[in-house]
This record gives sequence, C-alpha cells and structure tokens, in this order.
Amino acid sequence: METIRYDLITALPELIVLCMAMVILLTDLFISPARRMVIYSMAQLTLLAAAYFSYSSHAPSVSTAFSGAFIDDAMADVLKLMMYLGTSFIFVYSRQYLQHRGMFRGEFYALVLFSLLGMMVMVSGQSMLTLYVGLELLSLSLYALVAMDRDNAKATEAAMKYFVLGALASGMLLYGMSMVYGMTGSLNLSEINMALMSGAKIHAVMILGLVFIVAGLAFKLGAVPFQMWVPDVYEGSPTAVTMLISSVPKLAAFAFVIRMLVQALPTLAVDWQQMLMIMAVLSILIGNITAIAQTNLKRMLAYSTISHIGFVLYGLMSATMNGFIFAMFYVVSYVLMTLAGFGIILLLSRPGFEADKLDDLKGLNQRSPWHAFLMLIVMFSMAGVPPTLGFYAKFSVLQAALAAGYIWLVVFAVLMAVIGAYYYLRVIKLMYFDDPLDTHAISAPMDTRVVLGFNALALLLIGLMPEKLMEICIYTITSSLS
Repeated sequence: METIRYDLITALPELIVLCMAMVILLTDLFISPARRMVIYSMAQLTLLAAAYFSYSSHAPSVSTAFSGAFIDDAMADVLKLMMYLGTSFIFVYSRQYLQHRGMFRGEFYALVLFSLLGMMVMVSGQSMLTLYVGLELLSLSLYALVAMDRDNAKATEAAMKYFVLGALASGMLLYGMSMVYGMTGSLNLSEINMALMSGAKIHAVMILGLVFIVAGLAFKLGAVPFQMWVPDVYEGSPTAVTMLISSVPKLAAFAFVIRMLVQALPTLAVDWQQMLMIMAVLSILIGNITAIAQTNLKRMLAYSTISHIGFVLYGLMSATMNGFIFAMFYVVSYVLMTLAGFGIILLLSRPGFEADKLDDLKGLNQRSPWHAFLMLIVMFSMAGVPPTLGFYAKFSVLQAALAAGYIWLVVFAVLMAVIGAYYYLRVIKLMYFDDPLDTHAISAPMDTRVVLGFNALALLLIGLMPEKLMEICIYTITSSLS
C-alpha cells in the first residue's frame, strides 16, 4: 500500500493533467458557448497546478516508481516545467484564433492536455513500454487536433498523411524495441544498459533493432530522410495546431532520444553516432535549400524546423556530456523561437484570413512597427545572427561537434547557415521595404500582446545573457546522466 501511495505521489503532475483533461471535456457539455472562457481558465490553472507540484517535489536525487518504469530526475522535472510554459503560451496565442474559427471548444483544450500528458510520460519513461505509451498518447492527440477543423479539406488531408506515416514510424520504433528486448531480456532502460555493458557480444540483431529505433525517432523529430510529413502537416493544420506540433513536442522527442540512446544504448554509441551524423548533414542541407523556394510561411518554417533539427543532431552525435547539454540548450531555444514566430502569425490572422503567405507580411512595419520589430528578432534568432539566442545556440552545438573532431561537418554547417539566412532575411525585407497588401488593423487581447512581447524579447535578452539558461541545461544533463 505504501509503495502504491509513493508511486501516485511521484506521478502527481501527470495525474493532475489527466484528471483535468477529462473534467474539461465534461464541463464543456454543461456550459453555453458564451461561457467557454471558463474552460480556457481551467486549462491554464491545470498547467499552473502541475508546475507547482513538479517544482515543489523536485530533488537532486533520482527516484523511480511503478517498478522502475517511471523516473523522476532533473531532466524530467526541468523539461516538464518548460512544457507547461510552452503550452501556456500556446493557449494564450491561440485563443482569439480559435474563437474566430468556431474551434474554441473543450475538445481542443482536452486534446492539448492529453498530448501534454503523453509528453510528460515520455520524459519520465524509464522503460521502453512507458516511452512507447507516452509517444502514442502524444501522437494520437496530435492526429485528432490536425483534423479538428472538419470542414477544411487541407486539414483532413494533412491528418491522414500524418496518421499513416506516423503509424509506420511507430511500427518501426516498436519493431526495433522488440529486437532490443529479445537480445537483452528487459524493457527497463538501465537494465538494458547493464546487459550490454556486461561484456556480452553485440549481436547483429541488436544493431538492426537500433536502426529501426533511430528511424522511428527521426520521424518524430522530422529529420531527413523521414521529413516528408513535416511541410504538408504544417501547412494543412490550423495554425494553432501547427504551433503546437512545431514546438513543445520537440522537448519530449529530445528526452526520448536521451533516454533511449544515451541511457539505454551508450554501448552502441559508435553505431548511432554515424546514423545521427548522416541525418544531421542531410537535414541541414535539404531544410535550408528547400526553404528558399517556399512562398507559404508555414511551409518555410517547416523546412526551417528540419534544418534546426539537424543542428540539434550535431550536439547529440558528438556523444559527449557537453554535446548533450548544448543540444538541450538548442531545443529549448528553438521552442522559444517557434512559439514567438507562430504567435505573430496568429496575431495577424483574422476571420477568413490565415496570414500564412510570405506576401501577407509585406509592409508590416507600416501597419505595426512593434510587431514588425518582434518578428525581426525572431527571424534574426532563427538565422543565428548575434546577439540573439539563436546565435548562441548554433555556436554551442557547433562547438561540441568541433570538440568531437567533426571539423569538416562544422564548416559545412556554417556555410549552410549562411545560405539559410537568405530566407529569414527575405521576411525582414518584406516587412520593412515593401508596401503592405493588407491594411487591416491588427487587434489582439492585451494578454496576448504582453506574452508575445515577453516571448520575443526573451530571445534577445537571453542571447545577451545566456549563462542562466545554460546553467539549467548543465544541471539537468549532468544530474540525470552522471
């Protein structure tokens, strides 16, 4: 009985999110559409309560629950707190957008909370079974969110593509996990690591299982050659859902990679380093080159995401503690940049108008100098222009790759970053030097404007003083992997 009580206390933030998601669904049945701000408030309070218990229960020591299948360590707590913050931003930015399109319903908030629950299970997974359950809960929630606008043919098509390709990737991941289980006799990540370190000969089946696992993870990250779903899903989804897919789940995917490759399979590092290296190079190349040709803003940001994932893989492929720290720093930086970028797109949208074309940003400085300035910071940060956060993030992962001996790959990444800067600077050129095609006034609730300003300016302020965020990443990775 005491063990069960301890297990439930350890997973209290997850239980809060689970219960409140169901309460929100039930509440939506009994209130009128005019009072749905209650649901929004409940969703935000859920995040606040989960953050409180995650923070208050944090301890430097590592604890496990549910017979070792669930872990509570620094990485789990820190990434969960960042997920709560990112999800709260998404709720703020998307509220007016959802109201204008008749999607301001309990289903949206419940599905987002269920996807958050899946991410939380992923970052606390200490068993392959737990990791897979969390991943599937996240994936199924996202499939439903993409198709939520049922009258939109593009959204329905995007949901079908996402579902079919996602099911294929999940099957590959599960097949790889089954091979690892067959060779080690355990689902627990630490036990798998001990089995491999015991001196047993690495069998060819184990390497084949690793290939399938890396392929499944690459799909979830959106890395080449498993990136085919990213631009179509980004473009077809409602912009509020695109913002969710492109941001917070990347934190969970990063945790999944650390748990699976670094904690469970460090003995096979030589093999997965080579696979990550190939994917990193191809992601940066194809992401940056293809983004130049895009006229749709969401598709451009989709290919931008692919190139950013390539830089994250640069940190991971070094297979060093510094590399993992800098990779986490990059993922957190990317999430902040993406939330601000899509927040501005949502701000410019209005009923019947998506603001998802590059031409929709023309002359934004004449319409709203403040929002043009915020978008300028976002674009500079994504391009890696100093002194923004994006520059420090790129510099960090390239420094880790250089220390690991990947000199020519670092030179290649720098050249591609220069080429990639073109499509970010093109957005700035459209905002400041072209005449506006759209002259409608920009209207948004005050809380949206304040949060968006805070989010975008943080890219500049943290870029000038990155030490605190870097200290958090150092503490997180060293505490969890030491």
